[in-house]
Amino acid sequence: MRLLSLYAVLAYAFLHLPLLVLSVFSFNQSRFTQWEGFSTRWYAQAFADPALREATLNSLLIGGAATVLATVIGTLCAYALWKRKSPPISSTLYLSLMTPEIVTGVALLAFYQWLFHFLNLQLGMMTVIFAHVSFCLAYVVIVVIARLRTMDGTLEEAALDLGANEFEAFYLVTLPQLAPAIVSAALLAFTISFDDFVITSMVAGVDSETLPMVMYATARRGVSPILNAVSTIIVVGLGVLILASERLQTKS
Repeated sequence: MRLLSLYAVLAYAFLHLPLLVLSVFSFNQSRFTQWEGFSTRWYAQAFADPALREATLNSLLIGGAATVLATVIGTLCAYALWKRKSPPISSTLYLSLMTPEIVTGVALLAFYQWLFHFLNLQLGMMTVIFAHVSFCLAYVVIVVIARLRTMDGTLEEAALDLGANEFEAFYLVTLPQLAPAIVSAALLAFTISFDDFVITSMVAGVDSETLPMVMYATARRGVSPILNAVSTIIVVGLGVLILASERLQTKS
């Protein structure tokens, strides 16, 4: 038992020690990896950077829009799959999760370029949002359908027998039971959308750069302590969302 506990501690240390070091040095007075005193100067500079502010706003707008669309569409898709009970179709959901991001990005870019021959559009905020919806959908469907499979389907049948129509049975009986799973799926979708870099960089325009894209461009010019501060904020913020999502999934 002690050996297993030690193994677990080492595994967690391997995963989280780099993040801990990153967080510690985000409060370092020096620009280098030598501790010279506690300071919040890099956080102040991060909040004052106009490029980071604009990129953060873009990420929040894209993540919010993609989350709403993916959650609504994914919930209805999960409900349809649950009612129809089609294992082959359900199994194909995992294909998008296993497809490399670079392949998905190239495929979406090729699709947009073909679409632009018929529509007067160009790469921008909307193309990024639709791309994020496409890869967030699978996560929403998987989370919601997992909850549906634990529910008693006879409750809807009872509501129908008592005079409710199909929409009322779904809205008044099934949807309230799905609420924790839907919120959990939405939090997970937002986290994945906000964090994405590879697919976004393939389909973004000049006016739709997200925070990960700006951070990558900054890092290529040299390691900046500002990135330590921004990364720490992202890790803490997304970590809270992931923990909340996991807690809601447990409750549901």
